[in-house]
Amino acid sequence: MPNITFILPDESIKVVDAIDGDSVMQTAVDNDIEEITADCGGSCSCATCHCIIDDAWIDKVGTADEAETAVMESAIEMTPNSRLSCQIKVTDALEGLIVHVPESEW
Repeated sequence: MPNITFILPDESIKVVDAIDGDSVMQTAVDNDIEEITADCGGSCSCATCHCIIDDAWIDKVGTADEAETAVMESAIEMTPNSRLSCQIKVTDALEGLIVHVPESEW
């Protein structure tokens, strides 16, 4: 079971266990990361699961595709490492993933 480190807007850190095959969004919701509201339930249509992947992990996770980027254009704090957490599947290769959670834009 991989673990994911969420760095919250107040710079506090929450390390959680993730289930292989779940999305990072589902992991955040299951572990009460309140800033990840996931209003669309993971259908890549609302950007309320916006997160920023740590520089050390962006090559493993990958950048957003065109469809994901189009949805994220509404995200206030979009950066080159911005992703929708619903589009990132948890695998053993992501053990130790670091995800920055911006202030909720909603």
